[in-house]
Amino acid sequence: MAAVKRPPLPVILVASDLLEGDVVFAAPGGWTRDPREAVVAHDDAAAQALDVFGATEFRRAKVIDPYLVDVRLDAEGLPVPRHIREQIRTLGPSVRRDLGKQADFQI
Repeated sequence: MAAVKRPPLPVILVASDLLEGDVVFAAPGGWTRDPREAVVAHDDAAAQALDVFGATEFRRAKVIDPYLVDVRLDAEGLPVPRHIREQIRTLGPSVRRDLGKQADFQI
């Protein structure tokens, strides 16, 4: 059996809310739509804990497609996805900068 490849650290856990379809991020109190509140795993144990949380929430039918995303930390220590696909998911609709998370959170 092949080992599951995990993205390089640090990572955050991203999923889609099962009822509303919004992109959500694992946060200290559960899930948030604000990427600035995402829990950042800096080591293997913390990344594994996020993976377990995502799998549990999937089984509880709270989210769909939970997965870890590698991030860099900006000057304020906030997580910013390294890959363009995840940056777009973090921001919201890519065709309207005045809508979605980019309008609310000024990322």
